[in-house]
Amino acid sequence: MDLDQVLHCHSPQEQESSGREEQHSHSHHEAGPRRLALVLGITLAFFVLQVVGGLWTGSLALLADSAHLLSDAAAVGLALAAAWLARRPPTLARTFGFRRAEVLAALINAVTLVVIALGIGREAYERLQEPHPIAAGPMLLIALAGLGANLLSLRILSAGRGLNERGAYLHVLGDLLGSLGVVLAGGLIALFGWYAADPILSLVISGLVLMSAARLLREATNVLLLAAPANLDVARLARAIQEVPGVLAVHDLHVWTVTSGFVTLSAHLVVASEAEPCRVIETVTRLVQERFGISHVTLQVEHLTAQGVIHAACDPCQEPVARPIR
Repeated sequence: MDLDQVLHCHSPQEQESSGREEQHSHSHHEAGPRRLALVLGITLAFFVLQVVGGLWTGSLALLADSAHLLSDAAAVGLALAAAWLARRPPTLARTFGFRRAEVLAALINAVTLVVIALGIGREAYERLQEPHPIAAGPMLLIALAGLGANLLSLRILSAGRGLNERGAYLHVLGDLLGSLGVVLAGGLIALFGWYAADPILSLVISGLVLMSAARLLREATNVLLLAAPANLDVARLARAIQEVPGVLAVHDLHVWTVTSGFVTLSAHLVVASEAEPCRVIETVTRLVQERFGISHVTLQVEHLTAQGVIHAACDPCQEPVARPIR
C-alpha cells in the first residue's frame, strides 16, 4: 500500500463525500490566494500614497493610517503564505497536511489587531491632550482615495469563507474605518476647525477594531483547542446517532474543526449483537454527513455480549477482537 492509499483510504460513501470536498477545497484554495494577492497589491500601492500624502500635508492622521495600512499588508501577506502552505499535500508526519496554517495566520492577525487597536487608542488620547494642526483639504482627498481602495479590497475578500481570509478581511475593515474616520475628521476640521474630532473618532474606531479582533481571536483559539464548532449541538448529535436502529450507546465521541469548513468526527458505537457493523457504520456516516455537515467520519463498532465488548470489523479478512467489560 503506497502513501496515498495510507492517507486517503475511505469507504465508498466517504470517497464520494471526499471527492466533493476536494473539488470544493481545490476551488476555494485556488480563488483564495488570487483574492489575497490582489488585495496585497492594492494595499501596498495606497500605503505608498498615504506616506507621501502624510509627509506632504503634515497630517499625522494620514501617517498613522499608513502605518495601519502597512500592518494590513503584512497581515494579507501572512494570510497569502498560509493559503499557499494549506495547499501542500499531507505526509506521514503531517497527515492533515498544512491545513491549520490558515488558523495560525488568523490567530496572529487577531493578536496584531488587538495591538493596533490599543495603539490607536493611545495615540488618540495623546492627541486629545495636544491637538495638531492638519491641512484638511489634501488630507480629505487622500483619505477618500484610501476609502475607495478599502471598499474595493473588502469586496474582493467578501467572497472568502475561511478564517484566514476573514482575518485579512477584518484588517482591511479596520483600515476602512480608519479611512472613514480621517474623512469625517477632515470634514469637521475644514468646516469648523475642530481638531479634537480626529482623536475622538479614532477612539471609536479602535473600539470597533478591538471587538472584531476579540471575535476572531476566540474562533481561532477554539479551533486550536479542538473545540466543537460553535454552531454544532454535540448533545443533539449524540442523541441522533443513538436513535439509529441497532445502536445501543455512543462513547468516546469527539468532534473538532481541523480548519475552516473541515469538521471531523470519531466515535465508538455499541450495537446490538445481531446488528450488521457495516450497515450501522453506513447509516450513521450518512446521518452525520447529511444532517450535521460533518464530512470526515471515523467510527468503531462494538457488539455488547455477555462475554464482553466485541470490536466488530467490516473487513471480512479482519478477525473480531474481544475485550472484557469494565
